[in-house]
Amino acid sequence: VLRLLSIVALVATVGVVDARAQRLEAGVHAAVAQWSEFKGDDAGVGARLTFTLTPLLGVDAEATWYPSSFPPDTIAAFSGRRVEGLFGISVGPRIARLRPFAKAAAGFLKIGETPRVFACIAIYPPPLNCTLAGGQTLPAYELGGGLQVDATSRTFLRIDASRRFLKYPGPALTADRQMRRDDFLGGALRLTLGAGIRFQALGTRRRAP
Repeated sequence: VLRLLSIVALVATVGVVDARAQRLEAGVHAAVAQWSEFKGDDAGVGARLTFTLTPLLGVDAEATWYPSSFPPDTIAAFSGRRVEGLFGISVGPRIARLRPFAKAAAGFLKIGETPRVFACIAIYPPPLNCTLAGGQTLPAYELGGGLQVDATSRTFLRIDASRRFLKYPGPALTADRQMRRDDFLGGALRLTLGAGIRFQALGTRRRAP
């Protein structure tokens, strides 16, 4: 995924960067994420900063906070809260008020410890939820796309749909009784819906003659 990010960024920035196209965008979003190894939707809120280098390329940095216990609606929740950070790029043309885009990102998901007593059976390898209950930081990757719609000249709405991959620690016994001897990737759906405001980037304002 990291190699893909580098290749796409290089292709999108070939040629002279037009300073007049550079913008800084700040937005907030609501997120719903699923986990490949556990049932239930993980809901959170977050913020995103995007710097547009060219008319096609945007560089994203976002943080999302998931405040509820996970898995939800169960006494077997292994995490009290989670913090996610993703850093990547979006590539897509602007067509009138619309910008459809593809995106790729990499980052982390920090899993907070369970807020209650969490009983685990003493077997090897341990169940995955027992491993995560003590608090872990998992590498996270994201591939997907979305659509940005300008509401006004400075404000916009943005929806993202992607597949988020988490790198789980092994050895572990998954919820479906599969034995994983090494670290492994699992992907599941992640959606965000948000709004934001656009600023002209510093140093790109036209000077008066």
